[in-house]
Amino acid sequence: MNASISRTAFATLLLIACMMGANHVGARLAFDHGLDVATAVLCRSGVTALALMLLLRLQRVAWAVTPQQRRMLPRIGLLIAVQSLCLYAAVARMPVALALLAFNTYPLWTALWARLVYGERTPPRLLQAMPVMLLGLALALDVSGAASGLAAAAHWARIGAGVAFAFTASATFGLALVLTQHGTAGLDGRLRSAATLGLVALLASLAVVGQGGPHWPQSAPGWWGLVALVILYGSAFTLMFTVLPRLGVVGNSAIMNVEPIFALVLAWALLGQAIAPVQVLGGLMVVATVVWLGWRR
Repeated sequence: MNASISRTAFATLLLIACMMGANHVGARLAFDHGLDVATAVLCRSGVTALALMLLLRLQRVAWAVTPQQRRMLPRIGLLIAVQSLCLYAAVARMPVALALLAFNTYPLWTALWARLVYGERTPPRLLQAMPVMLLGLALALDVSGAASGLAAAAHWARIGAGVAFAFTASATFGLALVLTQHGTAGLDGRLRSAATLGLVALLASLAVVGQGGPHWPQSAPGWWGLVALVILYGSAFTLMFTVLPRLGVVGNSAIMNVEPIFALVLAWALLGQAIAPVQVLGGLMVVATVVWLGWRR
C-alpha cells in the first residue's frame, strides 16, 4: 500500500470493509430464518458474477487468457467455492465476528502454502507476527471457556464446528491466493474475479441440486438478510473494481482487514451477539496484526 492515501480512498476502503462485514451479518440473519449455506453462496456469487461480466462488457475488456491461466482458473474457482461455503457455514454456527477473525488468519496459510507448493521463504515479518496473531486468536475464541462461563469441553462443543469451518475457509483461501499469484499473473483482475465467481456459482448450484433444491428463508427478516448479503457483497466488489483503481489503491489494502470489527458492532446491534471484553481484546490483536502485515510502503 502506498505510504500516503487520499481521504477519499481511505473512506472508500472503510466503506468496503463495512459492507463486507455487514454482508456476513445479513447472511447470519438469513440463516437464522431458514436460508441454507449453498443457496446463499449461489445467490451471492451468481449475482456478483453477472454484475462483473456486465462491467467487463461496458468497459470492453478482452476475454483473453493464456493456456496456463486457463488451467489454473478452475482450480482457483474450486478453492474459492470451498472457502465461500465454509465461511458461511462458520458464520451460521458461531458469532459472526469470531468466524471472521478465525478466517483472517489466512496470511499464515498463504505463507505455508507458498513454502510447500513453490518453496518460497517465509517472510521474517510474518514470523514476527505469528505469535501475536495466535495469542489474539486464542483470546478471541476463548479457548479455555473461561469468558463464556462454560467448561472447555462444553464451550468447544458449541463453537468447535464453526471454528473448523472458519479455519478450512482460511486454508483454502490462502492456497487460492498463492495459485492466483503464481498461476494467473498478468490476468486482468476484473476478468479473473468474474470467471472465479462464475465457477463458484456453478459449483454452488450443483450443491443446491445435490441437497434437493434451494432452502429459502421462511420469514421476512430472513429475506431481508438474503437481499442484504447479495447487494452488499456485489456492491463491495463493484467498488473494488471501479472506484479503487482510479484512487490509486492497489490490491487488497490492509485497512480492509478491519472487517471483523465492523461485523462485531453490527452483530451486537442487529443480532444481539456479544462477546466478553477479553475476546474483544484478542480480536483487536488479530486485526491489528493482519493490518500491520498488509501495510506496505
